[in-house]
Amino acid sequence: MDILIYIIIAVAVIVVLWVVFSYNSFIRLINRTKEAWADIDVQLKRRYDLIPNLVETVKGYATHEKEAFESVTEARARALGAGQRGDPKEIAKTEGELSSALKSIFAVAEAYPDLKASQNFQELQRELSDTENKIQAARRFYNTNVRDLNIAVDSFPGNIIAGVFKFEQKDFFELEEEVAREPVKVNF
Repeated sequence: MDILIYIIIAVAVIVVLWVVFSYNSFIRLINRTKEAWADIDVQLKRRYDLIPNLVETVKGYATHEKEAFESVTEARARALGAGQRGDPKEIAKTEGELSSALKSIFAVAEAYPDLKASQNFQELQRELSDTENKIQAARRFYNTNVRDLNIAVDSFPGNIIAGVFKFEQKDFFELEEEVAREPVKVNF
């Protein structure tokens, strides 16, 4: 009889330790995902801050290209609004629209050799290109963490802990439009 009690206690301790370990694993995955999202957010804000400078620089050379400037400004506003709501799918959609609008600005710049030679414009190009690369890297890091979290939520026996503590899958940060998957080209 004494041995049975020890076995029951040992099994109970093992189960409790497993629950604690699994719970902490989920917390670690969730925090890594939040950290990765914060990295994306920082890079997107950097991008949003660069865009008005880029638009103003191009405006100085191409004053009659009003439609291109307005589309970039509107796309930036939509992307900022989506960022404040925090929905990765909506953010991905608006970021795709913003990338397309930025491409139109660089297409306008092609027609103005003085603009392409401007040191200010070249510096903005370099910064935007660097930011685009950082956004891609941050998106990959975020999606890797989301993948790990989603696997843990779906896998047995982790799905039991996920269900008990209401841990849920997260959405990937994917660009919907095929054109938006291509990075903004800023080299002339």
